[in-house]
Amino acid sequence: MNAKITKSFEVDDSIEKVWEYIKNPEQIVVCVPGASISEKIDESNFKGEVTTKFGPIKVSYNGQITINVIDDSTYTMELEGKGLDSKGKGSANMSLNASLSDKSGTTNVTFDMELSIVGMLAQFGARLIHDVSDQLLDKFVDNFKKLIAGKEIDSSINAGSVMGNVVKNKLGGIFGAGKEK
Repeated sequence: MNAKITKSFEVDDSIEKVWEYIKNPEQIVVCVPGASISEKIDESNFKGEVTTKFGPIKVSYNGQITINVIDDSTYTMELEGKGLDSKGKGSANMSLNASLSDKSGTTNVTFDMELSIVGMLAQFGARLIHDVSDQLLDKFVDNFKKLIAGKEIDSSINAGSVMGNVVKNKLGGIFGAGKEK
């Protein structure tokens, strides 16, 4: 099962400050719901874990993040993540390209991410994985903005809330909820 996700958001701070956070996995990991770094292997490689829930199923992936490119002159980075389900029932691979651009004192951040999931979680299908991943990215964006502002963040994941938002959005789309009259 494969999914591609693109996300852009604005941060009310300078590109230099945003870049210093974005390019530092040990600093930014607290913004990712359910993620932690357990070991820094070297400047480009980190070991860690991601735990998430999809409805009644909780999965934990132990893996590694590798930063392939960090370009301070263009504010771009490329990284790869690979993980194995801690129960041995699947794996996940992720590639991410991030870029920053200056917008007159604010910073535009764009992520292009490709996910490949094998195993039990893949049964849910690309559409649901994409929707839940999008909800998790929204939580990341909220946490990241709080981190930059020096506010307290919540990196926990409330699976009921995430799934509830996905279901609500899907049912709203089916039944026309939220349409302007």
